[in-house]
Amino acid sequence: MARLPRLAVPGHPHLVALRGHNRQVVFQNDTDYQVFLDTLRNYAVTAGLAVHAYVLLPAEVRLLATPADAGALSRTMQSLGRRYVAWYNRQHGRSGALWEARFRAGVVEADPYVLRCTVLLESLPLRHGLVLPGQDWPWSSLGHHLGHRRDPLVSEHGCWWALGNTPFDREVAYRRLFEQGLGEREVQHIEQTALQGWALGSPAFLAALAPVVARPLQPRPRGRPRKHNPVPI
Repeated sequence: MARLPRLAVPGHPHLVALRGHNRQVVFQNDTDYQVFLDTLRNYAVTAGLAVHAYVLLPAEVRLLATPADAGALSRTMQSLGRRYVAWYNRQHGRSGALWEARFRAGVVEADPYVLRCTVLLESLPLRHGLVLPGQDWPWSSLGHHLGHRRDPLVSEHGCWWALGNTPFDREVAYRRLFEQGLGEREVQHIEQTALQGWALGSPAFLAALAPVVARPLQPRPRGRPRKHNPVPI
């Protein structure tokens, strides 16, 4: 079966995953993390990609971002991947591939999924045992959203601004959402839908998106189609 083209819909948030080849480690120390973030910020600004949330894990990168045009996401990720691989290989005396062949991305409906996906991304260090409850993983946007620090990479989505009238109000409201967390079924639903290249949203959202996307937005049902048995006259 031919591989479907990646979903890239300007003006809509996308959940993105970039993984190490064979799940190998892609960040060995703080310098690796910082160089990647600095490079991502430079390319995102140049390409027109607004990053709303992110997390860097030892073997994986996750982003929630909105492209200004259809090519902004691919331009950013491809340039970022090549630049970081060259730096990482020099730094660690290695050669060859670092990332999986393709980054994964799926478009998501802004409300309610921007905030739900932000919680998902920023809770991954805790879910992976990299931090204890209440600790802030420095290589994510969580500290920014809780008001611990200002992150120049983060460009807030309108759903974030709707949380409150002041920065304090928004941070308190988000902390409440973060502490509430997501259930396992919701986590699986988001990841299996968006990170397998499909669209995540309500029936109305999918119906509005279908005319502007030249590919299926959801996986087809498995198995053979049911036979239609005409009623005998």
